[in-house]
Amino acid sequence: MAGLGCLAVSWLTAADAPRPATKWLHRPDESARVARVEAGLEAVPLPGGEHLRLTLAEWMALYKLPGLSIAVFDGHSLRWAKSFGVKQAGGTEPVTLDTLFQAGSISKPMTALAVAHHAQRGRWSLDEDVNGKLVSWKVPDSPFTRERKVTLRRLLSHSAGLPMHGFDGYASGAPVPTLLESLEGKAPANSPPVRVVAEPGTVARYSNLGLSVVQQVMEDVLEKPFARIMRETVLQPLDMKHSTFEQPLPQALAPLAAVGTRADGSSLPGGWHTYPDQAAAGLWTTPSDLARFAMEVSKARAGTSRRVVSRAMAKELLSRQGPEPTGPKPPPPWQPERFGLGFRLQEDPNYFAHGGWVEGYRSQLVAYSNTGSGVVLMTNSDNGRFLLSMLADAVAREYGWKGHVFIPRGPYATADLIVRLKGVDTALAWFKEQHAAGVLEHQSSESLNGLGHDLLRSDKVADAVKVFEASVALFPQDAEAHVGLAEGYVQAGRADAAIACLKKSLVLEPKHEEALKLLKTLGARP
Repeated sequence: MAGLGCLAVSWLTAADAPRPATKWLHRPDESARVARVEAGLEAVPLPGGEHLRLTLAEWMALYKLPGLSIAVFDGHSLRWAKSFGVKQAGGTEPVTLDTLFQAGSISKPMTALAVAHHAQRGRWSLDEDVNGKLVSWKVPDSPFTRERKVTLRRLLSHSAGLPMHGFDGYASGAPVPTLLESLEGKAPANSPPVRVVAEPGTVARYSNLGLSVVQQVMEDVLEKPFARIMRETVLQPLDMKHSTFEQPLPQALAPLAAVGTRADGSSLPGGWHTYPDQAAAGLWTTPSDLARFAMEVSKARAGTSRRVVSRAMAKELLSRQGPEPTGPKPPPPWQPERFGLGFRLQEDPNYFAHGGWVEGYRSQLVAYSNTGSGVVLMTNSDNGRFLLSMLADAVAREYGWKGHVFIPRGPYATADLIVRLKGVDTALAWFKEQHAAGVLEHQSSESLNGLGHDLLRSDKVADAVKVFEASVALFPQDAEAHVGLAEGYVQAGRADAAIACLKKSLVLEPKHEEALKLLKTLGARP
């Protein structure tokens, strides 16, 4: 990295004390480009033909983002890294280049790299039944696994037949389950037990639970804690000095961490959640370290580095695996989602990416293997989801990356923006108009339901109820809309109305877990 300043830090372990950090790292010729990125975010269209154009600082203020950190690499070299804002909402301590963020699901492709490393050394095969390697736990037998088995390849490509389920993590002070308790869904775990619900290899369905199985395989075979495996296999070889998979975050590293922030701008109690499912969501890191990871994958793919995996194995990581994803095809400009081993792919064979989403944090990594280019963005706010793609696009335009594909602003983001600028009534009128006009992405309840839940989390109960009532009216056959409206009615003190909504949802989806749980809380029978 000739021409770049260096971060004088040693390997990050629990024993390390916090050290001074740099806020700005760049090549001398990058300053003008960085300024253009900050000022060059595209104008966002609003109803009535209006367009909103804001600087990066203004967007951060609008979305109540306390902090943001960016790293840009091009030609297999870090071009610049910069941090913005503060580590905690309402605080004064600045985000710096060594401020740690939770990376969420970006943990998955890094786990895949470690799995690939040990596969090419014969510790396991990507295509063998994982029950042959598991010692302390086994994937339960199922009618779905009689012919096709759960394998590491299928787990890493989300085609092992496991259900979709998010991880809420465990708030500060809450009991944290072991990995085995999490796999079995036993208290204090807040996730369901891992069970095969579709024939492996036939369905592509994103599954956090699958990575927990991968984690158990790695620990059983290598007989080491997962965080140590990742440190020895990936973090140390790639000089990722500001990264750790330790969960919970060691107390000695807490001063380096950005505090998670809810959509309403409030800090998470205790700062952040703990994720014992480390392979799926356990990574703490910085954009510069993730840039090193992405550049190494690109170099391995080009055959110019073998520090972790061979060229052949890197090609497997970045090649589409398994079946096409199920469900309706997204409308343009969206593209069908494809999975490599741990990575999200697109039609461009050089593109690889992954996002990260845990309580209070949002992150995005996008890279191109043929040019060694890409960008990593990390925020300590749930609202980071509304800004990351816009900022990634500004970087791509500045550097002239061809054929880049980032997630466009959908109706969810636009509705949220209209609520912030003009209120919920204007947002709902806009959505209904688009729905009536047959605009494809407005024919689903997903955007309204997401907006309603955001408003509930921000204690804007009356607005949330309006949104869910609109969702139920437009999509009466959607169980999720009825459950969301019930949750709004509960917070509004309307228990009878909530019970009625829940019973409607159970007619549509008799085993709806959240509806059954909420009915029980309200003392009502299904």
